[in-house]
Amino acid sequence: MAPNYKALEALVNIDSPTGYTTQACQFIVDELTRIGYKPELTNKGAVRCKLGENPTLAIAAHVDTLGAIVSGVKSNGTLSFSPLGGLLLTSAEGEYVNIITLSGKVYPGTLLFDNPSAHANKDRETTNRTTYNMHIRIDEEVYKQEDVKKLGINIGDIIAFEPRYREYENGFIKSRFMDNKAGCMVLFEIARHCKEKGIAPAVELFFSNYEEVGHGGTVGYSDTVNELLVIDMGVLGDACEGNEVKCSICAKDSSGPYDYDFRKKLVDLAEANKIPYAIDVYPYYGSDGSAALRAGKDYKVALIGPGVAASHGVERTHKKGIEATVDLCMAYIGSR
Repeated sequence: MAPNYKALEALVNIDSPTGYTTQACQFIVDELTRIGYKPELTNKGAVRCKLGENPTLAIAAHVDTLGAIVSGVKSNGTLSFSPLGGLLLTSAEGEYVNIITLSGKVYPGTLLFDNPSAHANKDRETTNRTTYNMHIRIDEEVYKQEDVKKLGINIGDIIAFEPRYREYENGFIKSRFMDNKAGCMVLFEIARHCKEKGIAPAVELFFSNYEEVGHGGTVGYSDTVNELLVIDMGVLGDACEGNEVKCSICAKDSSGPYDYDFRKKLVDLAEANKIPYAIDVYPYYGSDGSAALRAGKDYKVALIGPGVAASHGVERTHKKGIEATVDLCMAYIGSR
């Protein structure tokens, strides 16, 4: 059963910055319905899907991504902006964006440094980037505030970055928003595996939609849940042992350690099933599991996911890492 990476590509190409996820969540509902399930939307707009009755395990990923929001219209017809989530300005500079108005109109643009021309600004390479010296250039004939207002662009409009999805024959996938649409892909594959095996485990899939701002995983689970397995990107870095072809298992992040016994069982299953994995500590990281625990959920929580390079930038992962994460999830489901 070959994984359906077309679903991943389609989801990646749906704009879904935090606060603007309705279309992406509807895609998830449609995909799970196509597989044969009956997903539902929570009051906050997240997607919940029971694979069997009375689920005690929730497996969660988040569909929301980084982005920005219009915070002002400048006198020269460019836009000031406020980040949605931990946007890296150095990586976002020069990226193409879609400006999405409340009326549904979409205008193309680019995130740029103020006075960006090399022929006009000798200090452009040495100046620190902040939201106060950057702007969104709109690809329309606008040169003053009034021109922008006539387009219907206003404060509060969403700014979504083009993901630039690329999938290669050697298995690498290079794109923005592998954090965490690669995790959503894992959940799709769990649903497909269970349906094709004819099993209905006491598991629900949960796609949160506010993870990047810290409250996606706080509510919305079934009342019977007592375990939460979060699928989110594995960190790659000089101090980490993970890579794109492994499933990363997080021992601790900025919110503290994850459940020791839960983590040990996942490691034991990875060893027994020869699933490539790495255990790491993420000092500058939080997850939907962190949010659930801080919200007072009496859950055992673990965090795993495919390794993702250059997180919050132009990210890269590998099909082997995604599939290793699917395999570990299925091994855990089978062990319960």
